Amino acid sequence: MLKFIRGKGHQPSAERLKLQKELFAFTKTTQHGFPHRPSALAWDPELKIMAIGTRNGTVKIYGRPGVEFYGQHENDCSVTQLFSLPNQGRFISLCDDNSLHLWEVNVRDGKSVLEEVKSCSLEGRLKKISTCFLQSSAEHLLIGTEGGNIYLLNVNSFKMTDTIIYQDVVMQNVPDDYRVNPGAVEAIAEHPTNPNKILIGYNRGLLVLWDNESLNADHTYVGTQQLESVCWHRKGDHFMSSHNDGSYITWTVDDPSKPKEGPITPYGPFPCKAINKLLYRTAKGGDFIIFGGGMPRANLGDRHTVTVQQGDNKHVVFDFTSRVVDFFTISDADEEYELDDPHSLVVLVEEEMVVLDLHDENFPPYRAPYLCSLHSSAITCAQHFSNIPNALWSKLVAVGEEQGKEPCSSREWPITGGLVNNDEPKAHDLLLTGHEDGTVRFWDASGVSLKALYKLSTSLLFTGEDLNEQSPIDDSEEWPPFRKVGFFDPFSDDPRLAVRKVTLCVASETLVVAGTAGQVLVMKLSTEESQTEVESTVTNIVSDRDGFVWKGHERLVLKQGAIKFAPGFRTDVVMQFHPPAAITALALHSEWGLVAAGTAHGFSFFDYVQNKTVASKCTLNPNDLTGAGGDAAMSRRKSFKKSLRESFRRLRRGRSRRMDKSPSRGDSRETGGKSPIETRSASSPVEHRSVDGTETAIDTKPIERQIEARSADDTLGSMVRCLYFAKTQIVSVAHCTATVWAGTNSGAIYVYIVILPAADKRKSTAVTTRLAKEIQLKHRAPVVAIAVVNSACHFLTDSPEVQNNRTKQPETGGCHRVVICSEEQFKVFTLPSLKPYGKFKLTAHEGARVRKIGFLEYQSRSDANYVEHCITCLTNQGDIGIFSIPDLRRQLICRCIKKEDITGISSLVYTCKGEGFYLHSSSEFQRFSLSASHVSCLKCSLELPASSRSGGMILENHDSIPKIDVENEVIEENDDLGNGKDEEESNTDANASSGDITVDSVKDHLSTLNEETHVRITEHTEEKVEVKREETIMTIETTILASEVSVSED
Repeated sequence: MLKFIRGKGHQPSAERLKLQKELFAFTKTTQHGFPHRPSALAWDPELKIMAIGTRNGTVKIYGRPGVEFYGQHENDCSVTQLFSLPNQGRFISLCDDNSLHLWEVNVRDGKSVLEEVKSCSLEGRLKKISTCFLQSSAEHLLIGTEGGNIYLLNVNSFKMTDTIIYQDVVMQNVPDDYRVNPGAVEAIAEHPTNPNKILIGYNRGLLVLWDNESLNADHTYVGTQQLESVCWHRKGDHFMSSHNDGSYITWTVDDPSKPKEGPITPYGPFPCKAINKLLYRTAKGGDFIIFGGGMPRANLGDRHTVTVQQGDNKHVVFDFTSRVVDFFTISDADEEYELDDPHSLVVLVEEEMVVLDLHDENFPPYRAPYLCSLHSSAITCAQHFSNIPNALWSKLVAVGEEQGKEPCSSREWPITGGLVNNDEPKAHDLLLTGHEDGTVRFWDASGVSLKALYKLSTSLLFTGEDLNEQSPIDDSEEWPPFRKVGFFDPFSDDPRLAVRKVTLCVASETLVVAGTAGQVLVMKLSTEESQTEVESTVTNIVSDRDGFVWKGHERLVLKQGAIKFAPGFRTDVVMQFHPPAAITALALHSEWGLVAAGTAHGFSFFDYVQNKTVASKCTLNPNDLTGAGGDAAMSRRKSFKKSLRESFRRLRRGRSRRMDKSPSRGDSRETGGKSPIETRSASSPVEHRSVDGTETAIDTKPIERQIEARSADDTLGSMVRCLYFAKTQIVSVAHCTATVWAGTNSGAIYVYIVILPAADKRKSTAVTTRLAKEIQLKHRAPVVAIAVVNSACHFLTDSPEVQNNRTKQPETGGCHRVVICSEEQFKVFTLPSLKPYGKFKLTAHEGARVRKIGFLEYQSRSDANYVEHCITCLTNQGDIGIFSIPDLRRQLICRCIKKEDITGISSLVYTCKGEGFYLHSSSEFQRFSLSASHVSCLKCSLELPASSRSGGMILENHDSIPKIDVENEVIEENDDLGNGKDEEESNTDANASSGDITVDSVKDHLSTLNEETHVRITEHTEEKVEVKREETIMTIETTILASEVSVSED
């Protein structure tokens, strides 16, 4: 009874719940980077917008920078083709499951959103779609099939028409050799001046000019090789076909007996790969022939190329590092103009997009304002910095522009569709990414688009067999005339160059980069070119372990003599760890001139002003002298007794959950005589769900799991996980002392006092340290993060931030507390006595482990002067929780990342204002916000002509269509938790929908739904019940509180 009363007393008040809504709100906003696994491309020449489809079922539309729309197919099927309906803001997608989907950009609740409004499919083996073509009038989509027939889809109604172009009819005037089986429909192209005539190309090389009015084949053209693509000339008097032997042929329309030109094999005479796509474009300076592929099979068959020929003089083969998906040209010429006159070529490859300027005689690429190849080298770490000073920002922009003076087009970005409604960002934000090739890239993350600013390379500091620069090869006489384009480079010269940690002091313009081979580089920003010699200091952190033998890689060798640095960050000092293991923790305090770095063997403090080591500490267990360090595999030594104990514990938890759902007399026996709390609190605190679908916590007493202490002999226990500088009350309450804190994987925390000389003697008098305190956590859980808070519960801020008026001076009076976050729990201790003040047992309550910790600031959206500082925690389950300081009460919990997404969880990085980034795929950052006041949403729209959809279909029930909100940019990872459903409700709904459902039962359900249902549901799941009948799918749309249901009727 007392516990019940105590639990009730801890419930948040109505005022607190209201304040929580003003402070916290989880929203997935925008995505940065390049779409993962692109598979289709389309272009709207009227609206100047582009669409990209992926193998994961995503459809993304891009216009001018800041104009983006996202959509997702319900069954995540691969998109194989995309078609734009010009000037309508509509796209049609063809998926690998033989289905077609109509997408529209519409306005919903004042926001422009991309939504799927209709779909249909063809059934049957001979109706497998092989290619499609959209008529110039956009009234019908011509669908070619493997069986050779062509079906017509009415775009407005999105239903199949009765008109079918049968292969048997087309074959009546065809030579006998091709009547047997001309193959699948490989290509369809409409006559440029007569829309009633279409060119049909079959797989075996047969081409037929079909007249839709007379329903007759006008001409037949016979090719000897398998057909890949066709392309009309602008005037319609001749056309071209490309084939799988690397050749193309030019045909005259009125003379089918023989080709006008060809077959021409550009890179023959030896066998060549297929020319997958060919474009012919007329221009003033000479006609363009643009094609993909066609390389000689024997020696160049692995190249990914697009060839551009103009007239007789210009011939360039653009060589990409990944497979070419598709390409198109952009032209400003209207239909009445006699020439195509393309000015840009857009090439989509699997790992990047390259846009080339065709009006420049050298065909240089444009500088892309978005769709940047974040993963040009694999991302190994990331860090975000907010509120960059204008002086630093101007320097970064200047050195970045100096870097970008290599051949690039001076013309404006050619994709200019849409309207941007976002305001200009009030502050400058930086996102730094470290890469496998030793580079650090600086990105402008101030707005909704991610723009490249500057690239720093660390490889030029080191020498080695793989790092020696090779002299450029004169390829002026090479044939084919290759030219490397694009930035994607998946190969690294040396894996030891990979960047593991990076930190930046924006006030002093000091950058520290730490790598895989124990190298720590201290850099300063300079806008001038310089040539200096770099000093190096070796720090041996295992000098007191006589028997230690390092079995890993060797350290990198620093270049001797003066090194030339371009404008940008210049390396002043290099600290080299021995053993040269990867850096696992890094901290910088520029006012003190100190850098702290840690590895799997220990940590060291380095004075980069005097270029010497201040102190080192080896954290290795005396029994572990193997030298494996962090490179060893995780220890798997488990006793049989321990395995049995863990198995019984899992069985006990499962039984406890079942009994919690249906309480019985046996519950008290299972819980040791204590009555269980509600269903979810058997493993976690009670959750209160707010209106926005997220959950807030009510701290009642949960049933705790038993947590076993880790072994002291764990080989990974010596790894340093976090380092932290703070000026705090470590000796007495009356004085604040400079300190540095280090936390390890074995739960050990070392606190050192830093004794700094006077400012005028800083360069001559040595900095000294001494160990002040040593803490050992009971369960030896890894220490993930450490922070000190003052009496006002504000995290202490580095002095350079205050000196440059970038933040307020935190109060140093009153009692300081230290927050120690391990993988299993959070603890608050008072300083300097280190008496426990409070704790939250995350693993014991919920079975989750901490993966990422952020000490963030949350501002009220209604009162800009009200701010709360909180702990933000990401667990190995993909959940994010926000905890208040110092009482550690949970304010919000939400599902952010799938628990199976290990890369996403490990790559997450917070911003200081309550936002975050994580790798949604290897090439994309997903941005999200936990703050109600700081949300970086896309606000964009399309300006459509008034009559653009006058003949379009009328939707009967727009409210039931799944919406992809551009302002929120949410592509849900998990609908159950994304909508704020708790575990019990989600399980109940799943069970309710898993029984036998018929079409009649669905209709009965629809008839009983009333308007009241739609009013009380704030977060709902959109459902479609599909009934397959012959050739089309009838779609019944409704809104129900259940999981996805798919019913088929044979």
